[in-house]
Amino acid sequence: MGDARRATVDDVSELLRLRAVMFAALDGVPPAPGAWQHTMLRTLRNLLPDPEAELAAYVVDAPGRPGTLAACVVGVIDLRLGGPADPTGRSGYVFNVVTDAAYRRRGYSRACLTALLDWFAARGVRTVDLKASGDGAALYQELGFRPTSTVAMRWIAPSTGGN
Repeated sequence: MGDARRATVDDVSELLRLRAVMFAALDGVPPAPGAWQHTMLRTLRNLLPDPEAELAAYVVDAPGRPGTLAACVVGVIDLRLGGPADPTGRSGYVFNVVTDAAYRRRGYSRACLTALLDWFAARGVRTVDLKASGDGAALYQELGFRPTSTVAMRWIAPSTGGN
C-alpha cells in the first residue's frame, strides 16, 4: 500500500484529472470541459497552501511516474448548528475518492481516506459523511462508515438564463 501525503498546489492539475476520472466512472462518460474545471483549480490553488483551511486533500503518487497521482481524496469541514450527538456542529464531508484505473486494488484510496479521517479527528470533527458508490461502499464500511436513516435530497437553483 502506498503512503498518502497531503496534497500541495503542485498537485492541482492531477486532482482535476482524477476528478474527471471519477465523474466518468459514475456517469459512464467523461465530463465535458467547462467552468467547473476553472473553479475547481482556483479553489484548490487558494485553499491547499493554507494549513488552517477547512479543506484538505490527500494523495498517493503513482509508482515510477513523477508528477502523476494514483489516487486522491478531498474533504471539507462544515459548520452547522450543534446537536445532542455532536455539540460542536463541526462535521466533515468526504468527496472525490478516486483511484486511477491502472492503480486500483492496491490500498491507495484506503491510505488517502485514512489520512483524511485522521485530519478530521485532529480538528475535533466527530461526524463525517460521504456518498458511496457501489464500488466504494465496502471500503467505507470497513473504515467505520454506516448507512444513515436520512433521505438525501438536493435543491438546484433554477437557471436564470444568463448564468
